[in-house]
Amino acid sequence: MARNKFDIDENLESPFNIKHFRRALVYIRKQQKPMIIAFLLSALSAGIALSAPLIIQHIVDVTIPAKDKTALLGWSALIFATIIVSVILATIRSRMMTRVGQDIIYDIRTDLFKHLQELPFQYYDDRPQGKILIRVVNYVNSVSDVLSNGIINFVLEILNLLFIAIFMFAVDVRLSFVILAGLPVFAVVILTIKKKQRRGWQNISNKSSNLNAYLQESISGIRVTQLFTREQHNEGTFTRLATNYRSAWMKSMRINFLVPFSVDNLSTIVTAAIYFVGLLAIGPKEATFGVILAMSGYAARFWQPILNISNLYNSFVNAVAYLERIFETLDEPVTISDKPGARELPPIQGRVTFDNVTFAYDPGVNILEKLSFDVKPGQSVALVGPTGAGKTTVVNLISRFYNITGGKLFIDGHDLSEIQLKSLRSQMGIMLQDSFIFSGTIMDNIRYGKLDATEEEVIAAAKTVCADEFIREFENGYMTEVNERGSKLSQGQRQLISFARTLLANPRILILDEATSSIDAQTERLLQKGLNELLKGRTSFIIAHRLSTVKNCDRIMYVSDKGIAESGSHDELLAKRGRYYKLYSAQKMEAIS
Repeated sequence: MARNKFDIDENLESPFNIKHFRRALVYIRKQQKPMIIAFLLSALSAGIALSAPLIIQHIVDVTIPAKDKTALLGWSALIFATIIVSVILATIRSRMMTRVGQDIIYDIRTDLFKHLQELPFQYYDDRPQGKILIRVVNYVNSVSDVLSNGIINFVLEILNLLFIAIFMFAVDVRLSFVILAGLPVFAVVILTIKKKQRRGWQNISNKSSNLNAYLQESISGIRVTQLFTREQHNEGTFTRLATNYRSAWMKSMRINFLVPFSVDNLSTIVTAAIYFVGLLAIGPKEATFGVILAMSGYAARFWQPILNISNLYNSFVNAVAYLERIFETLDEPVTISDKPGARELPPIQGRVTFDNVTFAYDPGVNILEKLSFDVKPGQSVALVGPTGAGKTTVVNLISRFYNITGGKLFIDGHDLSEIQLKSLRSQMGIMLQDSFIFSGTIMDNIRYGKLDATEEEVIAAAKTVCADEFIREFENGYMTEVNERGSKLSQGQRQLISFARTLLANPRILILDEATSSIDAQTERLLQKGLNELLKGRTSFIIAHRLSTVKNCDRIMYVSDKGIAESGSHDELLAKRGRYYKLYSAQKMEAIS
């Protein structure tokens, strides 16, 4: 069985590349003040906590033998105070770093979202939505803690380890070497599992990405799934992807558990060795019981930062792999953007001129070649022809969703490549066959293209496209809540709402791409009355396969063979008895039969 795109793992196998981490410092520097404060609090907390074993040594070796109850109470109170102060400082630091981590998440995620809003259609055509979402959500979450707490903890654990070593050697040099004797064994364990550990987490990331991508598409296509009774097959695919994720997780966990398992056992062995060496080899005269208790306390503390450092290093390596994917998305080129010095397009009349325009989605495979035509302001132009001939491409170039490969494209004499995108698209209205409805009220959806529109303007637009009647039939009328993609609405109702949204923006150039294909004949006749009034004074481009809907257009262009094969009014093209005549006659015969 062939693998589908959800089974294709992303390549996260890359060495630890410090340049990605340095690039992330841009986000870290914004939080440097709270991070410095948090670091100082952590260092102070750790220093206070490290004094406890020394106090215990003094109590055991001096205070208790002297039977000084007052001093014992004082030292006990001091130990309690160190615990309380250490906990308070750690709590304050934890709250600060939680805020820092969330601020870093916010900054990275905001930059990602802004960039995704500007990326061309081609980027989304080439990737499953789920694999884009996992970068914005999961990958950002995965690196946030490393970029905030991770950096502080890494430095802090190094200092903590250094402080513990100083305290150890200050108490007893010989027992300190007993504690250090376990380090070579731990190093062998880490070097043995390090590569497997990294690959394990990479595998988890890939399986999670595959599962997320398939889940996203399955939810979006649930109607088609149920229509073709694919539920059982889809459940099988999901089960396989979920099983792969679970297996990857369990395998990685088995490897990861070797680190704390090794530390726990080494810590136990070292502590036992301290008692053995201290009591039997050195003797109680040189290694008092208080010294042994202090050293066993430091031994327990010594291995904890080592465990933390090994885990942090693994987190850093994995975070760099995630950062690479995040920055890869941020580095995706915005191919459709304003040129330096691009000027604002003034209010237009609507004249559209193609001057020897050539266009190709893929290099060397032209969809249009040296296309030239001129549309006067206020003209209605229909684009007809076979599927895939380039009708939608023509209107996409007018909206500048793609850059032309050659030639020039003008609106009112302004070269589109020299003007600002926002000023161009704000004067255009585009109605597509696939009408997207956003979560919110019907009022919000119609107002989407003109946020300052009044309720009266929204209702007037809805009346023009014959949507007002069915909207008022809902219990809450225009305030009716609709789900994403308008699941509560019929396809025709979604198109009418989308039509109202487009018309409310009051565009100078109107593009209708199969906009009435899902509207029944009766509604279409009513809609046509409103459209005839709306199209007056506006340049319009209408793409339609049903020629009966475009025969009243001022001009009909038959798109074929990488250009315009025929052009003229309905009557003129019928008189030519060319391609348009054959297409119209075929549809007329089909309607009769």
